[in-house]
Amino acid sequence: MAPAPLMLFSWDDVETRPELQRLALALDALPDDALLTELRKRRGAGRNDFPVAAMWRAVIAGIVFQHASVESLLRELNRNPALLDLCGFNPLPVHRRGGNGRIADTVPNGWNVSRFLKMLVDIEEEQGLVSAMADDLRAALMAEIPDFGRHLGYDGKAVGSHSTGVEGRETGRTSDPDADWGRHETSGARRNGRPWTKVTSWFGYRLHVIADTRHEIPVAVSLTRASASEVKELKRMVSGLMERDPALAGRCSAFSADRGLDSGPLKAALRDRWRIRPLIDTRLMWRAERDEPDHDASVPVTRPLDPDRADTMVHSERGELSCICPETGEQRSMAFEGFERDRETLKCRCLAAAGGFDCAGRAACLKMGGSKAGACGRVVRIPLATADRRIFTPTPWGSPSWQRGYSRRSALERINSRIDRVYGMESHFVRGRVKMALRCDLVVAVMMATALGHVRAGRPEMMRSLVRGPCLKAA
Repeated sequence: MAPAPLMLFSWDDVETRPELQRLALALDALPDDALLTELRKRRGAGRNDFPVAAMWRAVIAGIVFQHASVESLLRELNRNPALLDLCGFNPLPVHRRGGNGRIADTVPNGWNVSRFLKMLVDIEEEQGLVSAMADDLRAALMAEIPDFGRHLGYDGKAVGSHSTGVEGRETGRTSDPDADWGRHETSGARRNGRPWTKVTSWFGYRLHVIADTRHEIPVAVSLTRASASEVKELKRMVSGLMERDPALAGRCSAFSADRGLDSGPLKAALRDRWRIRPLIDTRLMWRAERDEPDHDASVPVTRPLDPDRADTMVHSERGELSCICPETGEQRSMAFEGFERDRETLKCRCLAAAGGFDCAGRAACLKMGGSKAGACGRVVRIPLATADRRIFTPTPWGSPSWQRGYSRRSALERINSRIDRVYGMESHFVRGRVKMALRCDLVVAVMMATALGHVRAGRPEMMRSLVRGPCLKAA
């Protein structure tokens, strides 16, 4: 039987539009009971022309439907009675009390919304009830999805302020004193080998995002000034997140980030304290060899594995272990045999023995290393306790396991794109750190709630769909 066609002027058909279903999905999943209780408490016995629950739903509707300003949201409420009804406002005109015959407004005005947002800002500053919803949503997603939180990643993104950053002549300050200038530099090499560098600067803030890189859903965010250090903020975020959520700390097995977050103490803390594999790209910081006049850029820079002894073992800055044949001088990569958890060591084996070919310097190599001749050839173990933790990690740089985990980090780029383009963080009218942080917390809560709603409704394949609503079912 063919489904009944949608009627142009049918109220029932309007109410079942996918866009409104998407809003209802997010509203049902948001853990906002504590926030609504506090909002009602603060309103007290004052006028209740527009209930706080309806105002709260309208704010969420502004996030879901990508309204850049309050006025844009109010125009939508004025022309959409179905949305007005879903938010909890009375879509029908009523007479104002007092018998003067005036018709009460059915839609709040800009002043009403501004006062409500000010109340939200105060509650968030004093009690953190908006940002706390991310913790509840994360726990709910972990309960619904067995592997949610197993693969985490980090990225920082620029969030511009609605301010030019120009200081006033009289005040000597900008129109957003909380913000400052940020700078991001990227570099690479062209096909002809010539290097290039691109520098991007912005006035505003930096949003730090930790997300599940498999399901592409944020798990925690933090907003700082644009000039804040990503490494320091990531250390603080990881420590706070894992202490606050032991279940997540026990479930997470890998954490990825780009080379800008390359830090020995950070990698060591992830592994030693939380038993999480750090999959963080390694920066090339050895300058002494590269500054030599006869340096060949096509040859990787290596240093002795143990500078205090004469040996054939050398390693690159990314932890790649090689052996230099004492007879021919040929350099060969060692065969990685895995990470020994009981010994906390990286194990590598002679490539000639592993590949089954002869090496002229095999006997001399064994003698220099103090090893006995055997079928396995020379075996080298690198203890993490004495190694440079920035260079040597349990999952070596460039290994298949490292590449698989690090490639998931691209999920952060897609998440940041949704935050910018879908939820309007690149086009807004917000100034001030507290208000900007509130908007970012609302965006993340809506993203997580929408994903949770789809999962609970049996549509896990749609948990990443933040614009398209559930499909209408045939009658």
